[in-house]
Amino acid sequence: MFSSSTTFRTELIFWRAEGEVLDRGDYRLVRTPSNPAYYGGNLLAFDHPPAAGDCGRWMALFEREFAGRPEIRHRLFMWDTTAGEVGAVGPFRDAGFEVKTNLTLLARAVVPPPKFNREIEVRRIETAEGWEAILAFKVRVRDPVFAEESYGPFKRRWLEVRRRLAAEGRGSWYGAFVGGRLVADLGLFRDGALGRFQDVATDPEFQRRGICGTLVHEVARRALEDEGAETLVMVADEGYHAARIYESVGFRQVEHHTKALRHPARV
Repeated sequence: MFSSSTTFRTELIFWRAEGEVLDRGDYRLVRTPSNPAYYGGNLLAFDHPPAAGDCGRWMALFEREFAGRPEIRHRLFMWDTTAGEVGAVGPFRDAGFEVKTNLTLLARAVVPPPKFNREIEVRRIETAEGWEAILAFKVRVRDPVFAEESYGPFKRRWLEVRRRLAAEGRGSWYGAFVGGRLVADLGLFRDGALGRFQDVATDPEFQRRGICGTLVHEVARRALEDEGAETLVMVADEGYHAARIYESVGFRQVEHHTKALRHPARV
């Protein structure tokens, strides 16, 4: 699975930096003992879509793999898929899972977005104060499904890993600033000449101004022209407008993968 999928290959940059990945045959166990609230670091990743009867089987596997970890209350499964073929997902939805298909997009060259924003200043985050500002920004613009009191500690641990990767020369975090105010951010981390974008976000007050596309373009341009990257990877929700923004700067769809997530409140 990981050798043929760009999506999973780039996920490994973070899974291995944060925790461990264990081969179980037809699936991989991904776990991050230091951050049990990190959904994307505690999951089962399969090399095939679910078939009839797999919902119950996969749930039993999850329970077995995370036995003794009652703090891991979510359930998350991930698998490669082809367009339009996600597998037998009906039982997952019936069991309270959200099922989403994501797109993986690649770029080997980029172009300025049609709505280029000349107001922003793009800065690499390099100081402790800068990383604290990123954390505060992430907490402020988080999905409201996540409570601030639990999201803050989770996101701090999550960013600490990215900060360590940056210190090791394996990537960087960037912010877009308007008049000194942080209005958007993203990370870009590498596996050799392959780079993976992370957690692109824009302040809701500053959306629809071309900031996201401009930030992605500038960071991608620097990586390709100055930092030795040859291929850049972006993952986006299939039904979300962000994919169109990424395509506007030169990214093209190449793969799909699907996730089935059940939040703790539904367990």
